[in-house]
Amino acid sequence: MQDRLASYRPPAWAQDLLLALFVAVMQVQGTVTRTRDEPESVVRPLADLGHLGYGLLIAGGAVLIVRRRLPFAVFAVTAAASIAYYALGFPDGPGWLGLFVALYTFTALGDGRRSLVIAGAGIAVMAACWLVAAADIEPRAAIGWVFFRIGASVMSASLGESVRARRVIAAEAVARAELAERTREQETRARVDEERLRIAREVHDTVAHAIAVINVQAGVTAHVLDKRPDRARAALETIEQTSSQALHEMRAVLGVLRDADGRAPYPGPGQIDDLATKARDAGLDVDLLITPSPPPVPGAVGNAVYRILQESITNVIRHVGPTRVTVALDYSAEEVEVRVTDEGPRPGTRIEERADHRPGGGILGMRERCHLLGGEFDAGPRAGNGFAVTARLPLAPAG
Repeated sequence: MQDRLASYRPPAWAQDLLLALFVAVMQVQGTVTRTRDEPESVVRPLADLGHLGYGLLIAGGAVLIVRRRLPFAVFAVTAAASIAYYALGFPDGPGWLGLFVALYTFTALGDGRRSLVIAGAGIAVMAACWLVAAADIEPRAAIGWVFFRIGASVMSASLGESVRARRVIAAEAVARAELAERTREQETRARVDEERLRIAREVHDTVAHAIAVINVQAGVTAHVLDKRPDRARAALETIEQTSSQALHEMRAVLGVLRDADGRAPYPGPGQIDDLATKARDAGLDVDLLITPSPPPVPGAVGNAVYRILQESITNVIRHVGPTRVTVALDYSAEEVEVRVTDEGPRPGTRIEERADHRPGGGILGMRERCHLLGGEFDAGPRAGNGFAVTARLPLAPAG
């Protein structure tokens, strides 16, 4: 119960109503108390001019009811009431409370520069009027109250501007924090998407290559099973080795999803000879042209080189069949160039229809690998017959 009472806060309109009532009562009561013992010949009574003094003091406080909705209008009314009050010679007292609250509210709810300029101009006009009205004030020491009103007005405006600036800074800090949170979420999603795409490419390249080789060897086995058992046995051994290697690579790829520690390294240029051997077993005549003593290759680039060769050879096995394939790796100080060319299907070979004019997932995957590393990729039919895949990868990969 006590916690709920302590946390209860009346609505803004109720707060402003109570504040306006308090200020109006304080201005009237304080002025009456202060001038009770002063003779009427020295100060003008509040009851003069139809109790105008009371009306000005009450109006300067009551107008604060709408200070949040109409801050400029409230400041203008309290300033005009103060100028009229002191210009008519009414007694000094706490009749400036409403003005100070109005100044604070106007700058606190203002827009910074413009509200400060308006408040400064208003204070300058009021200061001039107050000083003119106090020209013949007696005793002369009482003019100190005029300078007090001027200084307090400046302090009220400054306090309101300080509160406004702190509120703006806090809002900007919250906005920056929200932006940083959204940016972190976007970066996290981008990294997840990139990793998902990378794993999809690895799975596609591994499975597609293995299935293509197994399909060819299975066809050979079915054809020579009765006539040449030794050839059938060799084909089955190739199927076993290819499937075993595919399973090994799949475990390495899927190990990323289970545990990032201790997973096997991704294949690279060092496994190209094994890749060529499997291609030869699948019926291809493979020529390897590799720059002797190649420079060290970053892991990401080496893996991309291997996967591009693997996918290119897989496409030849699936879409061309037995043919001559030339694999060339040219290394320079800045980049490595990969070229895979084939001579097209041999006469009488029955193959799948090759989608030369409509790139499939494999070609798109190779292109993505090159672009992610800042390289260039091109794939298309050769003049005359055959197909060519060319990729250039910088040895200092980007991204």
